[in-house]
Formats: sequence, structure tokens, C-alpha cells
Amino acid sequence: MTSTADTIRNAIWQGDCIELMQAMPARSVDFILTDPPYIVRYKDRTGRSIANDDRGDWLEPAARAMYRVLKNDSLCVSFYGWTQTDRFMSAWRAAGFRIVGHIVFRKRYASKARFVSYTHESAYVLAKGQPALPNNPPADVMDWTYTGNRLHPTQKPISILKPLIEAFCPEGGLVLDPFCGSGSTLVAACDANCDYLGIELDRSYHRIAARRLVA
Repeated sequence: MTSTADTIRNAIWQGDCIELMQAMPARSVDFILTDPPYIVRYKDRTGRSIANDDRGDWLEPAARAMYRVLKNDSLCVSFYGWTQTDRFMSAWRAAGFRIVGHIVFRKRYASKARFVSYTHESAYVLAKGQPALPNNPPADVMDWTYTGNRLHPTQKPISILKPLIEAFCPEGGLVLDPFCGSGSTLVAACDANCDYLGIELDRSYHRIAARRLVA
């Protein structure tokens, strides 16, 4: 599959994101916002799991592919698994990204409790080159809205994604989510008057994302 600047806008692809990004034009997307597997063998209360969450060999090639398709002087925001922080950091830096910010999403409930109760999620802001500072920088602590995870076991709320797109992507720009799950980033991009490109490996979640974008 060979992609062009016209075919990557407002599309949802099903397949391996590394292979698909390698077929995309270099420096073709304005902003990346993504929620990759955390490499923690996650299962929710109903037994749902995440593809490739049991291994991390995809992490470095995915980071390199993301860096290649991102325009110069642009930003990426990626969620990550905190128990695997060193692996994510190493992959991002090896690809060429600089870490320029960290965002905590504060929950009103504990998603899990062990030595501490887990009441937040986190994402890093990664830079390629020297992006301009946003006119309205988002806060580094934001409140989380619970989705009920009805469509995906780690479904992110649109309410936290849209402000990131508005801050870090030019209006009408192209937002890429190479691990798009049920498509929340893509819906948020539409709400922010941006174009989107989503890639999802799991066929069932790809279908869910596609339905959300035509609803």
C-alpha cells in the first residue's frame, strides 16, 4: 500500500501501524495523539485485552515511524505505561523526539489499588525539532471524564483529547493516531475542526471507530 497526501486524510486504516506508517509520505502529519499498549498484559473486569500488550518489540519501530511521518517542528502526545517508562523514554529518544512536557489526568476514582490507589493517567509531550509555543498551553493537570469503557477497555474521553488537539495542531491540520482503538482521538479531531487518520490493528475496534466517524 502506497499512500499519498490525499489518501491519508479522514481515513481509518486496519492493519499494522508500523507497516502502514512506513508507506506514508514523510513529514505528512501535523500532530500525533495516541494511546499505545502499555506493555502490562492488561485485562479489564470482563476479560478484554489489548493487542500486543504482552510484548514490546513494536515500540521502537513504531516510534521511528511516528517520527518520520510527523512534520518538522511539530508535536506528539503519547500515553504510556508507567511501569515501562524507561522503555518508552528510550524508544522516543532513539527515534529523535525530545520530551517537552508531561500531563497528568486526574480521576475521581481508583482504577486499581495495590501499594497506592491509581487515580490518574499520564502522557508525555514529545517534540520533533523546535515547535512554536502554543497560544493557549493546556494545563499539565487535567480532570478525567469516565467513559465507562463501553467501546474499548482503555477508552479515553474526548473531553481530554480535544484541548490537546486545539493547542498543538493547526486548525484544519492532520491528526494521526496510529493506535486508534475505538476512535476517540479521531472524533476529537473532527470536533476541533481538524482532519484525522487512524490506524487500528484489531478488526473489531476498527469497525467501532469507523461507525463512530459516520454517526
